[in-house]
Amino acid sequence: MTHSAPPSGLVVVDKPGGLTSHDVVARLRRILGTRKIGHAGTLDPMATGVLVCGVGRGTKLLGHLALDTKAYIATIRLGAATTTDDAEGATISENDASGVEDASIAAGMAALSGAIEQVPSSVSAIKVDGRRAYALVRAGEEVVLPARPVTVSAFTLLARRGSDLDVVVECSSGTYVRALARDLGAGLGVGGHLTALRRARVGPFTLDHARTLEELERDPALSLSLDAAVDVAFPRRDVDAALAEDLSHGRPLPAIGRDGTYGVFSPDGVALALMSERADGLARPLVVLAPAP
Repeated sequence: MTHSAPPSGLVVVDKPGGLTSHDVVARLRRILGTRKIGHAGTLDPMATGVLVCGVGRGTKLLGHLALDTKAYIATIRLGAATTTDDAEGATISENDASGVEDASIAAGMAALSGAIEQVPSSVSAIKVDGRRAYALVRAGEEVVLPARPVTVSAFTLLARRGSDLDVVVECSSGTYVRALARDLGAGLGVGGHLTALRRARVGPFTLDHARTLEELERDPALSLSLDAAVDVAFPRRDVDAALAEDLSHGRPLPAIGRDGTYGVFSPDGVALALMSERADGLARPLVVLAPAP
């Protein structure tokens, strides 16, 4: 069945396990009947949850979205370390974790909270001499990535089920939950790895915005129109008709003393552009979303 191309905006997908982010985009292109779709904030194939995709002119938003904070629900298994720090890798050590006390787990999680230096998983997508780390590992090369600063604003235990720990992680972009599992297990002396990962939030987008691919198959539609997406994702500035006309032709506007990127809206609520202010006292468009015909 084919569908007419939808209006521009964002589709927030509840990604299933086993698919890459690229796989999801390919499915959306078929479901929505347009090739102009991209994604932001890649998820590993084993992970599920929030994946933000732009459709039509919504793709212009993707590079400007503030997706620097994320929240995950995850399961960490103590007692085994793996080559990939998750359940997809080969086991490299096993230990009995039954004697690990709850207080030790709490102390280990606290030590991995706040501003920390984290060594990314060797099978991450970080480039080493122009090649992805995971590709080097698959080719049999040993990869040790340098530590990088990240912020773990919450690392909370929801439940303990034997050696399995259900946790909530809120963190900065660039944080690897797999690495938290590895480091928690190593700190407890028994090893650890990630067995499940679900992204509950990226930036302002949550599971409340998200729909499964099956739901989208039944009802192909945007999660947020272009106007609604800009309103959710950016601070808002409303302008009068004269300034809206200037902006539709790409002209700068007077600055209003606001930092960062913000969305500008016409009197009738149309998202006109994303803008940022310069030292010259002008606000200049980064992306014009509603250009003059």
